[in-house]
Amino acid sequence: MTISMYEASVGLFVPHLRNLSGLLDKGVAYAETRKFNPAVLLGMRLAPNMYDLAQQVGEACRHAVVAPALLAELEPVALPALEHDMAGLQARIATSIEFIESLPRAEIDAAAERNVFFRLKNGTELPFTGRALLLTFSVPQFFFHVTTAYDLLRHAGVELVKKDYLGRK
Repeated sequence: MTISMYEASVGLFVPHLRNLSGLLDKGVAYAETRKFNPAVLLGMRLAPNMYDLAQQVGEACRHAVVAPALLAELEPVALPALEHDMAGLQARIATSIEFIESLPRAEIDAAAERNVFFRLKNGTELPFTGRALLLTFSVPQFFFHVTTAYDLLRHAGVELVKKDYLGRK
């Protein structure tokens, strides 16, 4: 049995972006219950040289948007500037989901052997086949950032469990 490139990208990113949105909602509820500004959570990091929570969410969205856009041979949606507020991050997640759900399945499914180039923030372009982009770069990057966001919220005391991360009810 084969898994389509569409399912390995859009079919994977969308539900986990929704789960990430739910994690942020739980962070807001936690802050409100304990009477502190939820934005405090967004500046948290596990180490001084690590991205903070807001940047982790931003990077998860970036990988979820750029990879399927490259596979579909389309320009990725321009995401709003990264804000350190929960509403801004929720809007970024919603924009990401809306964009990647709009991408053409047939183009993405045909991209396994297509050459694509992922552009890093510093302008360096990394060459991949579509399949290698997903399996060795974008999917691992995406889950690294989603997992780190989960870990930061847990470390802050937000009561999360594995099903919050996985999205299983």
